[in-house]
Amino acid sequence: MKAIDDADKIRKIDKSDMLSFCVEAPKHYTRAAKLAQNLPFEYPKPNTIVIAGMGGSGIGGDLLKDWARDRIKVPIEVCKEYSLPAYAEKKTLVIVVSYSGETEETLSVLRDALKKKCMIAGVSSGGKLHEFAEKTGLPHLLVPSGMAPRATLPYLFVPLLFTMEKLGLTSGVNEEVSETVKALEQVSRDNSPQKSSSENFSKELAENILGTVPAVYGQGFYRTVAQRMKTQFNENSKNPAKWETFPELDHNEIVGWEEASEFTKCFSAVLIRDDDEPIEIRQRIEVTKNLMSRSVKKIFEVKGIGKSRLARMASTICIGDFTSVYLAILRGVDPTPVKTITSLKSKLEETGFKNEVLRQLQKLVSK
Repeated sequence: MKAIDDADKIRKIDKSDMLSFCVEAPKHYTRAAKLAQNLPFEYPKPNTIVIAGMGGSGIGGDLLKDWARDRIKVPIEVCKEYSLPAYAEKKTLVIVVSYSGETEETLSVLRDALKKKCMIAGVSSGGKLHEFAEKTGLPHLLVPSGMAPRATLPYLFVPLLFTMEKLGLTSGVNEEVSETVKALEQVSRDNSPQKSSSENFSKELAENILGTVPAVYGQGFYRTVAQRMKTQFNENSKNPAKWETFPELDHNEIVGWEEASEFTKCFSAVLIRDDDEPIEIRQRIEVTKNLMSRSVKKIFEVKGIGKSRLARMASTICIGDFTSVYLAILRGVDPTPVKTITSLKSKLEETGFKNEVLRQLQKLVSK
């Protein structure tokens, strides 16, 4: 029996049960929506919005930006740096997101936002971010603790959607979340560990990707969905991966496959598709796929379900999450630990920069 079809082998490899977060995605989106109903702040409509966060804590901001691109007229930027962009000022809403509440870069942005007297809100499961929010009286949403940051996506993304609605910038978020939960319930059933690889899309995709570097291609509001799938292959599967988006990749990436015949066998391509692709994008994808098929032997397509934008984004993400965990199991690696990141953070602690940021934050809140 294949490892991904053997419950005992899955439990033995997936020691912290990362797979359960895929199976229970509908429940987590439901809980996140309930948690976000009473967002603890009252701010006027901002001129600009900045979502500050790194890794699994920051990707919710990228997803929000894609979801809101043609819906919300206030500019939204995602900050993955140590400081805010120059335009940030009193009428800028800065939402500081750090699941642990301890992220060095994000705490540094909080310091910058306080200096610039921006409107500030925080999201974390505790840590220094929560501590400084309480000291300054800044609004802060406390989310459930004890999970890997990448598994907390619903809690760090869904509240951002409700924040946009609370600010009067959009509407109908509840309806989209409700449909999203139903779509995720179907994805969870169709890709559950109980379903064998012969009738399980994510298991089949993982088997085909095994031994390759997947290049994930998105388009439109699937831009960050592609990025999320790539990072899940990195963190869960411990596998190299890359991502690009249409139409930009047709101006550079596509040329990279021209004379790469000797090592294209090391790559696979995953195209994120949609029934409602704009005709100009659909034509590009089809032409690109035909050109790539001359050199890249493994080309796959992934398609989410649902009518709303959120449902299609979230269901595609969930399929990618399942695939990344099954790929980890096929590779015999525990999806949860991220030893390199843990080691990096430990080494960075020795530089003392974070302590200096905390010292300056303490000084600011003591004024």
